[in-house]
Amino acid sequence: MPFIFKNLKIPEVILIEPKVFPDERGFFLESYKSSDFFDVGITENFVQDNHSKSKYGVLRGLHFQKNPKAQGKLVRCITGEIFDVAVDLRKNSPSYGKWVGEILSEENKKMLYIPKGFAHGFCVLSSDAEIIYKCTEEYAPEYDAGIKWNDNVIGIEWPVVDPIISEKDSLLPNLLDSDINFMYGEE
Repeated sequence: MPFIFKNLKIPEVILIEPKVFPDERGFFLESYKSSDFFDVGITENFVQDNHSKSKYGVLRGLHFQKNPKAQGKLVRCITGEIFDVAVDLRKNSPSYGKWVGEILSEENKKMLYIPKGFAHGFCVLSSDAEIIYKCTEEYAPEYDAGIKWNDNVIGIEWPVVDPIISEKDSLLPNLLDSDINFMYGEE
């Protein structure tokens, strides 16, 4: 199997390390293989790929799409380095309101699988970074939602002191004030 799958503190969020084949020319890796992902329970079909570039200190998130257009995501940093975060938004979940974060980078080539029912955000730790992420649903603006990146109830320990936030993200509600329609066990 060309991947190592590791369940994180919130077990539905999975850190994925691809097997890298380096040589004097560069390297080769498989970034996705449905049969291997299906074997560990990631059985959703990915239907949209997104590509984002940001400079140092940019923080994007925390974003999600509400049901019935909720998105699972497979996030990969292809240049630079990011701190990638998933927040459990599933009401009645043992980890509701909890978060996990991982460093994803061009160097380590790790990926993070974030299932439906979670918010996603990241901040850039290098001079700039590009991420590519697969989504299990197409973007649907009418279901687009988010929660504030610095919500005290969640308490994410961001590694950037004074992040650059979009106006849209600065206006997002806190977790307890948001309209979230995810329920644990209904994924």
